[in-house]
Parts: sequence; C-alpha cells; structure tokens
Amino acid sequence: MEAIRKIVKVVDHQLHITLPSGFNAEEVEVIIFPATSEFQIPQWQIDQVRERTDKYLKNPDSAIEMDDYFKQIDSEV
Repeated sequence: MEAIRKIVKVVDHQLHITLPSGFNAEEVEVIIFPATSEFQIPQWQIDQVRERTDKYLKNPDSAIEMDDYFKQIDSEV
C-alpha cells in the first residue's frame, strides 16, 4: 500500500490535492483532520529524558545495548 501525507491549506472550505505522477490509483480514501502546528511533549517526559541524559553523560560506560536491555526485562518477568 502506498500512502501520501500532505498538509494543505483550506481555501473557501475546499482542498486542492495534486498527486505525484507515479501514483496511479483509480480510487483513494481521504481522511481529513485539523493539522496542528505545535507538537506537545509532556513535561514529565522532557524531565525524564534530561535525567537519563545527565546520568549517561556522567557515566557513559553505564549504557547498555537495547537487545541486552530487553533480555534483562524478559528474565525479570
């Protein structure tokens, strides 16, 4: 399945969408919802990332590979 995502301006309650030349579908599904210009990251998540970054910068050797981390989690379950 090929998907195209575009942000387009609404003018007089109408949209104009030009499809790429290689897009040859006879029929398409259109889903419309308001685009948001701001991307909100919760403050708790920002704080957590900063804390983890500080810990890593103080001791880079403490970092573990993601695969090892998942193995560790699996062994605890």
